[in-house]
Amino acid sequence: MIERVSRSESSAPFGRIVTAMVTPMHPDGSLDLAGARNLARHLVAHGSEGLVLAGTTGEAPTLTDDEKLALFEAVLDEVGDAASVVASTGSYDTAHSVHMTREAARIGVDAVLVVTPYYSKPPPEGILRHFAAIADATGGRPVIAYNIPQRCVVNLEPELLARLAREVPLVTSVKQATTDLGEAQALLDAGLVLYAGNDDLLLPFLELGGVGGICVASHVIGRELLQLCELVAAGDLKAARSLDAELVPVLEALAVTTNPIPVKAAVAMLGLPAGPVRLPLVDADETERDVVRVALERRGLLVRA
Repeated sequence: MIERVSRSESSAPFGRIVTAMVTPMHPDGSLDLAGARNLARHLVAHGSEGLVLAGTTGEAPTLTDDEKLALFEAVLDEVGDAASVVASTGSYDTAHSVHMTREAARIGVDAVLVVTPYYSKPPPEGILRHFAAIADATGGRPVIAYNIPQRCVVNLEPELLARLAREVPLVTSVKQATTDLGEAQALLDAGLVLYAGNDDLLLPFLELGGVGGICVASHVIGRELLQLCELVAAGDLKAARSLDAELVPVLEALAVTTNPIPVKAAVAMLGLPAGPVRLPLVDADETERDVVRVALERRGLLVRA
């Protein structure tokens, strides 16, 4: 029996380890909803206290609106009593983001993840209004701002995020995918809940006062990442740093090429639902698969053939 983590037991509103879940596909590239249910159930049983659906790792740009909504509904039905279910609903189009957010709220997700508007490079006022419009469509559900300038070009500066927290109260948390610890500290000082947006940022953000991570490697080492959170919470930084160092080879292997190509390969190697990626991504080649396979074998996650 999978049990939801009590919010009294954790300061993390959506869980400490939240997996940015891959979207399983059938061999022909069509959406595998049964596989999504199975994978979600596995993740929640192996360290994930929350799931983010249809994000970068979930191949959001290639999913239709109907596919995203079907995914939200299926996973919420499967694990919604056991874990937080967060829908990634943001894009560079405010009106479309509002529509998807309203539909996700209707389905009943716990929160929405909203990426910085990309490509159009809006000024700060445009970003603020973008998030405010989306927040108005959530039905009172919280919004996690996703700051990933390496993909979006625009960096959500701490001053802007602090203003967002003041003027759009439903923006409660940030998935921060930048290595600048000064910026991360500024977000905490502004009263925002800080989630690591890159797996290798989990430990340094926890040490600052972050609550956890929205992770990719938790597909394969979710329990270890949750243990890392627990060690920091217990004040055992020596053990936490030792465990973090042990996990580096897996993190590096899952970054051998563009996400989610390596993690989908890893999930498939473990016999879990994954399937192919959709174009313009391409499946891992043999060299990339070897890198992933070796890391999993050395971690004891995969028996050497």
